[in-house]
This record gives sequence, C-alpha cells and structure tokens, in this order.
Amino acid sequence: MIALTYLAALLVSLGGLALLDRRFRLAFWADARRAALTVGAGVVGFLLWDVAGLVLGIFARGDSPHMTGLLLAPELPVEEAFFLALLCYSALLAWRWFDRAARADGTR
Repeated sequence: MIALTYLAALLVSLGGLALLDRRFRLAFWADARRAALTVGAGVVGFLLWDVAGLVLGIFARGDSPHMTGLLLAPELPVEEAFFLALLCYSALLAWRWFDRAARADGTR
C-alpha cells in the first residue's frame, strides 16, 4: 500500500501558499513566468545539491511509513521535489512580501 500522508501534507501546504499568493498577488499572480522560473531554478538547484550529497554518501533516504516509496532516482524520494518546491515558493513569497512592505514604508 502506498502511503500518501507526507505528499498530501506537502500538496495542501503548496495549495495554502497559492491561496496567499492569489490573495496578495505576490508571485504567480503577479508574474507567472518569472515566478515559475524562480521556483523552478531553486528546485533544480536543490535537487542537484541532493544528488551530489547522495553520490558523496553524505545524504541517505530515510524510511517512513508516511511516504509513497516512489523514487525520482536511487535514494531520492518523489516527496523531496515537492518539499523543495514548498521551500522555494515560501522563500519567494516571503521575499516579495517584505519587498512590498519595504517599498510601502519608503525604506527602499
């Protein structure tokens, strides 16, 4: 049986970020192409970092009953890509929010 708990939590969290993004038009609802390139570049960069860590024996996949067991590559669970997307999307939204606030305050 495939457990979807962790993947479902990641997808719900990404959905919550998308709702915030839509409400405040911070990233994808402001400039979808730029946001997709930014998040995509971050995810690819971190995946390369993960692969390097796996090849060097620094990282290893942990087993959890809450993960699907599906792998993108040996020792690289599919959930990692969604986690990295969540990480990059969160960072982008935070950056855009603080940038907007700084501009509104006139400090930038």
